[in-house]
Amino acid sequence: MDFNPLLHPFQFLYLAIQWLLSKLLSPDPPTPGVKLGRPKIAVIGAGLTGVSAAAHCIGHGFDVEIFEAGPREELGGIWSRVNNTSGLQIHSVMYRFHPSVQWKGGYPNRQQIVSQITELWKKYGLEERTKFNTKVEKVYKDEKGRWIINNTSEGRFDGIIAAVGTCGDAKMPKMDGMDKFKGEVYHSSKLTGKKARGRNMIIIGGGASAVEALEFAAHEEASKTYILARSDKWIIPRNPIINVILSFNILGQETIFSWIPEMLLRKFFYRDLEDLAPTDHGLFTGTPMVNSDVMDKIREGKAEWLRGDIKGFTEEGVIFNKRAKGVKAGGPGEEVVIKGDMIVMATGFDRPTLDFLPEDSFTKPYEPPNWYLQTFPPQHPSVCCNNCTYVNAIGSVGNWHIGIYTRILLMFLSDPLTRPRTFWMERWIDMTRVLKHFAPTGAFDFFTYLELIWWFTFCIAFNPFRWKWALFVFFGIGQGLPRRIVDAEDRLRHQIGYKNGENYDVGGSF
Repeated sequence: MDFNPLLHPFQFLYLAIQWLLSKLLSPDPPTPGVKLGRPKIAVIGAGLTGVSAAAHCIGHGFDVEIFEAGPREELGGIWSRVNNTSGLQIHSVMYRFHPSVQWKGGYPNRQQIVSQITELWKKYGLEERTKFNTKVEKVYKDEKGRWIINNTSEGRFDGIIAAVGTCGDAKMPKMDGMDKFKGEVYHSSKLTGKKARGRNMIIIGGGASAVEALEFAAHEEASKTYILARSDKWIIPRNPIINVILSFNILGQETIFSWIPEMLLRKFFYRDLEDLAPTDHGLFTGTPMVNSDVMDKIREGKAEWLRGDIKGFTEEGVIFNKRAKGVKAGGPGEEVVIKGDMIVMATGFDRPTLDFLPEDSFTKPYEPPNWYLQTFPPQHPSVCCNNCTYVNAIGSVGNWHIGIYTRILLMFLSDPLTRPRTFWMERWIDMTRVLKHFAPTGAFDFFTYLELIWWFTFCIAFNPFRWKWALFVFFGIGQGLPRRIVDAEDRLRHQIGYKNGENYDVGGSF
């Protein structure tokens, strides 16, 4: 240990807790040469979620194969493609995407995150089970209901985990007149190796990508940074306690009490910058930015956050319609010229498509994100679209629930009596719509972490045949007992001439 635990007691405690969780909850990696049996699972995507889900599968004895569209260099998904200055905005305690992950600090950078993903990938023997440069164009079933990826040469699978994420190719719009600008123009994810010291940077966009660009500007010691945002977005402090408290809204929507955290944020976090806080939408309607440095840079005069619309470009910068608070996009304002040496397009990423799934996965009104537990298409309980259907949330995406979603799928594949029928999957979706009828967004367009835990709890409690799987689903332990019960049930079914569970995609539970 390269630090004195007496001088850093909280860091020592965090390391100790992670070590204990790893010992208690990490499934054992397969021994070399072990033969894993069915059900066999195809994981689509080798990003953080795909690697974590595959490690859970193989650690619990399920054979697995990962299909990744990109080359080996893109192991880690979006984290393999962002700037070296990028890092976690939320505390790493909320980003432990597998029990064996061992963070050394609260806010690891991009290299540390990719390192943890790679270490997990190797630890669970996933190197030999990953096919790079293999884009999944379609998945379909054979005559026995097994899944085929692209064509039969890739093998047959009993279950699918789609882990394509929410960030695909960099979104780089071409704006009229941009060619007039004499400086450089980059996407916010392509800044590694670029020079910004002593220069004025103009960032177009006001979301998470803008924060990524601002981190680069601070690291490179840019002289001044202008953030040009079309609309206001909630910013919350980089504080794990506050982040957890905000994610405890079990209703997953704006309520009559939402004004309380919003007021507290304005008074104690925004303070003199309260003008930047949104007034046209609440905190529990979209994913907030988690960053305290933004406020610090603005107060220091090193950054300026401007609300308005891009009107055009000059050789020296951007013609900008600066709007007052409350004026909608396109409304009246003051036209100014923002001068800069480089422009950064913080315009985010295209969302990867799920169109490789069967067409009936998108039947209205049960199309993503309006799926069972938001990840299971009602027509296909053997398909889990882990971390790629959500729209907005407060809470970590890439934490404890990757394992829970994966183990729910493993439960469905292992035990036919737990496998939901399409009718009941759709009724759960309808029920959630009713419960969130007054939400300002769609019922599944925004959720909080506590709401997600309620979904999981309901899933297990609703069906008595799932009760025996509770410890396994929530913690990854106790798989042996329910597995023995299922084996006994299978023997009984076979004795009475009743066969069940041969098609892993057919629901049978009530």
